[in-house]
Amino acid sequence: MTEIASSSPSRVVNVSSDLVAKRYRAERRFRAYGLISLGITALFLALLVYDIVSKGMPAFFEHTVTLPVTVSADKVDAAKPMAGDYGTIAKDALKGVLPSMSSRTDRKQLLSILSSGAGDDLRKKVVGDTALIGQTIDAELLLSGDADLYFKGSQAGVSKANGSGDLTVVQDGEGYAITGALAGIEEREILLFNNGGLRIRSVAADKLLAEPLIAPTALGTIAAANWTHVKLDKIEADRRVNDKQVAVLETLQGQGRINKGLSWRLLSSGDSREPELAGIRGALFGSILTIIITLAISLPIGIAAAVYLEEFARKGPLTNFIEVNINNLAAVPSIIFGLLGLAVFLNFFGMPRSAPLVGGLVLALLVMPTIIIAARAAFRSVPPSIKEAALGVGASHQQAVFHHVLPLAVPGILTGTILGVARAFGETAPLLMIGMVAFIVDVPGSFTDAATLLPVQIYLWSDLPELGFQSRTAAAIIILMCVLFALNAVAIYLRKRFERRW
Repeated sequence: MTEIASSSPSRVVNVSSDLVAKRYRAERRFRAYGLISLGITALFLALLVYDIVSKGMPAFFEHTVTLPVTVSADKVDAAKPMAGDYGTIAKDALKGVLPSMSSRTDRKQLLSILSSGAGDDLRKKVVGDTALIGQTIDAELLLSGDADLYFKGSQAGVSKANGSGDLTVVQDGEGYAITGALAGIEEREILLFNNGGLRIRSVAADKLLAEPLIAPTALGTIAAANWTHVKLDKIEADRRVNDKQVAVLETLQGQGRINKGLSWRLLSSGDSREPELAGIRGALFGSILTIIITLAISLPIGIAAAVYLEEFARKGPLTNFIEVNINNLAAVPSIIFGLLGLAVFLNFFGMPRSAPLVGGLVLALLVMPTIIIAARAAFRSVPPSIKEAALGVGASHQQAVFHHVLPLAVPGILTGTILGVARAFGETAPLLMIGMVAFIVDVPGSFTDAATLLPVQIYLWSDLPELGFQSRTAAAIIILMCVLFALNAVAIYLRKRFERRW
């Protein structure tokens, strides 16, 4: 018995030590799994943000070409400057810079680098100062979406090199023969000199044969400092800008006429079929009008429902039924509310389609359960002693609720409301069901005008085939994310600012 007694404690101690060590190892593994999960989540989030930002940042910039523009009185009437033919004025200015491109085909290729709205900025400038009519001024004209993407590197990878020595260029039939420092020049490269451009057609040991893209202003011996050769990593068939347009753009850049600046029209313009002219102003105003309707309806009704259910309603089967359905509505897919809006507001009541009024009503139904739940939670967070003290000094039940409990619950109510609005601001599915997917160019001026919202605008742009709209889509997503982050930051600030510890 003595040996058993003396050996048992040792065995118990050893067993206990093993169990404790095993528990510690399990805890360390659990923490490691948690850190790994957080790391993976952060990695995917970082990749998502990087992908959106890298694709969207180019849309915040645009390229223009500075040209000497003659605001002819024949095309612009001083009495009606808004009605002037500024598009033709812009085209004439571009033709004057490269007069050698005189054939119909060349002119078509030349003018294609300008945006269809290239004259809009010129119009604003002349309308603001009619004294410019009849004068020649330097004006910045917007490039087309394809030309803009070329300078942003989205069309093809471009490598340019200055001349390694003197060249001699002579006419050879309909083409040109080039001799001299030919090292490094390959077939299909573009040779630029004297405001002209040649495409290398064939490469031989002692000379190059080239075809004209832009007829040079002079031939003969070209000094090394006066010529450049351009190589693109994609063939012409795989680009939206052809070699002739590349020669035009590179020539204009060589003349110092190409400018890069912030694209304010992304924020100040409405939607457009041309990516370089498209903006989010209309969608942003439509979102603001819709959210105003959403708040005006959901906030008072949601708070009133929360006050009644939490403070005045008698507990019973009916109250329980209402509470269960409120919780269920908070989890209903948003498209169901869109179907409800289509059936009730549009088909039954005949409200205007695509209007912020209808969108606000649908989103109000969507966020109202969230506001009710948040408001009830805020009421429950107020200590019962507050209301009991008010009742103890002679206040009625209604006075105790509205004068004491409700003001203390406001921070929680505001937090829940802002989070609900943030969800509504990013919704798309219910708005598609009520027709807010239409192409809207003008900025809505009232709650019944046709409008679209920022998430719907993103959806519309993402479905368009032009490369310029891909960047526009990512830029709109960045703006939407900034708005949502700002709303969540306001919610956090209000919670911290007005939070009381009991």
